[in-house]
Amino acid sequence: MSCVQTLQDYALRSIGIGERLLPRSDFTLCQQFTLIGSGLIWNIYFAVFALALGFFLSTGVALARTAPSPFLRKPAEWFVFVFRGSPLFIQFFLFYEALTLLPKAGIELNLIFVEINMATRWLTRAWAGALIVLFLNTSAYGGEIFYGALRSVPKGDLEAADAYGFSGWKKFRKITWPTMLRLAWPAYTNEAIFLFHATTLVYFSSFPAWQQKGDALYYASYFADKTFNPFIPYPILAFYFMMLTLAIIAGFGLINRRLNRHLPQSSRKGLRPRMMLVR
Repeated sequence: MSCVQTLQDYALRSIGIGERLLPRSDFTLCQQFTLIGSGLIWNIYFAVFALALGFFLSTGVALARTAPSPFLRKPAEWFVFVFRGSPLFIQFFLFYEALTLLPKAGIELNLIFVEINMATRWLTRAWAGALIVLFLNTSAYGGEIFYGALRSVPKGDLEAADAYGFSGWKKFRKITWPTMLRLAWPAYTNEAIFLFHATTLVYFSSFPAWQQKGDALYYASYFADKTFNPFIPYPILAFYFMMLTLAIIAGFGLINRRLNRHLPQSSRKGLRPRMMLVR
């Protein structure tokens, strides 16, 4: 089989397009690159949607933590503490077990008069359940990052806004929120990189890959098991992740320059993502 034919058959296999059966023998380098790259579609899906949704919840959590009312502040503090204080893998496990065992207990939703089993069946799939866990996890970490940035907004900027007559929503939109983003963006870039790497944990979690439509690690493990040689598929997987990490750094770097466009060139700080050995 030529490499062009392999691309046609397996490039979109992870989303159900193309050949249904996986190759069984005579694995070529092109097959491994193609299938692992196909599985990467799911890793990108998890990272993009979790970050896009988590960005807004992170902002809300940060604002709630600065609120004077304990009814807003305490739930936000506990939300951050729970998701930052427990391992991500344990969160995957607990969410899946909760969504699976509650229906078996016969618990019903009285509001709509249907069993939880009917309402939550789709949540036990990786594309939904795992995404929710990643979304909540990154919202907690992002909320802590934005909270620190909110507390670091220079008082002089806020006093200048008051002097110009800004108040309420206009003050937040024109001064507080842009300054918060500018201060938090380098750290938030590292969070985006970590979240993308953390999508590989979906393979090890309890959420099943539907009809063998797994992520990149699913296919890398398949080739490693079949060939008894992990030194080809796993370096391919690492190569893909490094390329996408560079893409994240480049994309977030453009946003960082946009946020700091009003500063003198000598005062602009470039992104310097650092490897997080322990989180």
